[in-house]
Amino acid sequence: LFIFFSVFNRKTGEPPLINGWIPYLGKALIFRKDAYQFLLDQQKKLGDIFTVHIAGRYITFIMDPFQYVYVIRNSKQLEFHEFANKMASKTFDYPALSKGKFPDLKENLHRIYQYLQGKPLDIISDHMMKNLQDIFEWKCSQATDWETEKMYKFCCSVMFEASFVTLYGRVPAADGHKVISEIRDKFIKFDASFPYLAANIPIELLGATKKVRKELIHHFLLQNMTKWLGGSKVVQARQDIFEKYELLGDYDKAAHHFAFLWASVGNTIPATFWAMYYLLRHPEALAAVRDEIDHLLQSTGQKRGPTYNIHLTREQLDNLVYLESALNESLRMCSSSMNIRISQEDFVLKLEGNQEVVLRKGDWIALYPQILHMDPEVYEDPKEYKFDRYIENGKKKTTFYKAGRKLKYFLMPFGSGISMCPGRFLAMNEMKMFLFILLSHFDVELAENKAVRLDNSRMGLGILLPDVDIAFRYKLRS
Repeated sequence: LFIFFSVFNRKTGEPPLINGWIPYLGKALIFRKDAYQFLLDQQKKLGDIFTVHIAGRYITFIMDPFQYVYVIRNSKQLEFHEFANKMASKTFDYPALSKGKFPDLKENLHRIYQYLQGKPLDIISDHMMKNLQDIFEWKCSQATDWETEKMYKFCCSVMFEASFVTLYGRVPAADGHKVISEIRDKFIKFDASFPYLAANIPIELLGATKKVRKELIHHFLLQNMTKWLGGSKVVQARQDIFEKYELLGDYDKAAHHFAFLWASVGNTIPATFWAMYYLLRHPEALAAVRDEIDHLLQSTGQKRGPTYNIHLTREQLDNLVYLESALNESLRMCSSSMNIRISQEDFVLKLEGNQEVVLRKGDWIALYPQILHMDPEVYEDPKEYKFDRYIENGKKKTTFYKAGRKLKYFLMPFGSGISMCPGRFLAMNEMKMFLFILLSHFDVELAENKAVRLDNSRMGLGILLPDVDIAFRYKLRS
């Protein structure tokens, strides 16, 4: 007999186990097909804590958002970085950051994220704003009449180039735009294989992916990077650190730079697409956000149009409450990250309400915030886009409730605790600035009426991509 809800070899206090009937794979196939629905179904049957066997791993899911805090605060016993480093070194082809070979490299790289916060964040954001405006002007200043493009392709083109130039500097060749678009095209090919690499499928089985990855990494060899002009302090600081490690080869350093590029744009590009798509699908949202943008420009005496340079302070960006709410709402609807921790020892995780979970060394613990984001108790009509969901009395709304209790965590597109994305502030700024320039300079509308849905192949890995691209049109605002 095949046993679906196996309780064999379970210790007292261990959650119920969903084993599946296929050796090794367990429930991997059904999980990959639709993780969200699968987890909801198990929650109905088994409650808020259960373990699923997925491709040789035993993953314990904590479904109750009030219990998240107990997982997040136990960062000593429930570790994240080692898992992330192993996955990244395999995916991006650099040696694992072992303490023996590369003492303190992991800590030194982590320290550099200070360049993505506070005053240094203001500097990098200013550069991003200028680069976005330059690219919009180069790309769109001829659009006196309606121009039609595919929306995902457009977002990808603008955001990739602006991020690349901001982080790594300009390619001084006469065809600088062309060089970056060649890198972008390779990046898109590699990115299509990312879910398979993350699932531990050998790169040799993924067609041309290995060749494409090698070509991408070669762009980041020192002899190429030294030609680029005006790169960011964060990339320069990473270069300086790599130079201190003799055992890190030139190719390995380049692979680290490529990984950093992927981390910078891999999720920001689809998130920008969804923010733009939902605004164009909802005229009242578009009107409210544009009105807020126009009001800010008027109140600061700045003119709109591609020939004028707009400058925004961090405070001004933060005060665009409708823009931020609309962006947060699209993130709520399109993010599907799985927050993973790995038990470092046999360990009893103590939860609220005297609950305990017995964990074995090497067990995975997972939070799946998409369940929270789509919970009708927390968000009324969760499948509907409501651009002002994060606004209350004209101010940012930060209090959300479930079963009458206030939630500490209610929106988690960037992970949690020690695994929280260090570039989240820059990512939010970049997306806001993209939308700001687009809506202040151009009239924009959808050019075809078709539904774009989430492509579930990246469930658990961040922002989901659209299943199809959609045409939109734009022209300069009069």
